[in-house]
Amino acid sequence: MNIWLVNHYAIHPSVPGGSRHYSLAKELVKKGHKVTIIASNFQHGVGKYNAELPMGRKYKEEFLDGIRFLWIDTPPYEGNTIRRLFNMFVFSWRLRFNNYFAGDNEKPDVIIGSSPHPFAALSAARLADKYKIPFVVEIRDLWPQSLIDLGRISKYHPFIILLAWLEKYLYRKAERIIVLLPGAAQYIRDLGIKEEKVVWIPNGIDTDLFPNMDLNKKADGKFTVMYAGAHGLANNLEIILYAAQKLQEEGFEDRIIFRLIGEGPEKHNLQMLAEKLNLKNVIFKDPIPKNEIHYNLSKADAFLMILKKSSVFRWGVSPNKLFDYFIMAKPIIWAVEAFNDPVKEAGAGVSIPPEDPVALAEAVKELFYMKPEERLEMGLKGREYVLKNYDFKFLASRLENVLLELVEK
Repeated sequence: MNIWLVNHYAIHPSVPGGSRHYSLAKELVKKGHKVTIIASNFQHGVGKYNAELPMGRKYKEEFLDGIRFLWIDTPPYEGNTIRRLFNMFVFSWRLRFNNYFAGDNEKPDVIIGSSPHPFAALSAARLADKYKIPFVVEIRDLWPQSLIDLGRISKYHPFIILLAWLEKYLYRKAERIIVLLPGAAQYIRDLGIKEEKVVWIPNGIDTDLFPNMDLNKKADGKFTVMYAGAHGLANNLEIILYAAQKLQEEGFEDRIIFRLIGEGPEKHNLQMLAEKLNLKNVIFKDPIPKNEIHYNLSKADAFLMILKKSSVFRWGVSPNKLFDYFIMAKPIIWAVEAFNDPVKEAGAGVSIPPEDPVALAEAVKELFYMKPEERLEMGLKGREYVLKNYDFKFLASRLENVLLELVEK
């Protein structure tokens, strides 16, 4: 098959961020398929460019690990402002109306258009119409529901009404709907879409990016509790700071530290709050490329999976960072109220209510006082669980079967 995958925010693991589509594409290439990933050249969240474009060109073609990447030039932005929205429209417009693919004599057999925002997926659907081939939509975040529940925007706002219309259009247009959230099929069914169109392919772990390590190796120095991921509104990381404040007041300042790795629109506010609270036990670090993150994760004694309490998570969550945590064989503190609780299911850590810094501080102390072999046992359960259920090799095979069925028809 010749597969085109449109994801505005796709990256190569040599830069920070989630590399889901790289990992899926790599496995599909191993199976003998051709894969093109079409993405913006401007890297979301970090504010950098993925590739240097040739002079006067609005795109660049690169072949990385057997995958064809097509980087489309889009304007820069910071935070969730009107400039980010403009960036979305420019990407979608150039994807749809510029002839970047003129040199590709082999037309695709199937096109996948991935969210979160629907405009790129809409352009992918139009490309599928142009080539008269199947269109598959992938829903990573439930837009506009996430904006309503997390951004507290009225469902009657004109922009939300537009997004809702586009959402239903894409669901009806697509021959298959790939979802990452385990309960999303119910959400889509409630919109009047046939549930048999929905296929669950969650995020997972790319074992090629995580070399074999000594799982008995202890973190150096203080007991380190680590968070690695986006610093955004939904992540609710201020709870970590208030838990750190409580532990500092209880005299754990020299024994327990929190290390936050990543970037996002809330990072500056979090750093200001940490300074205001005079925290000596919190360290902020810059984001790290996916293919280098394992070295930093190995320094942790425990990991944090935290999300803001919101009804949007009633259909589940599938965060990239969670699977990276699992593979490191360290216990995880799960502070999420959602359809699913993989940490509890795996027996790989401690589950607590979200938005409760006291409960978080107590959970950290619980793990701190455990014997190292007890924490390792928890961690090994998580590692076994993720390798059995969420290896991208298995997930890519599931995706391959879905696409082959459509193409053969």
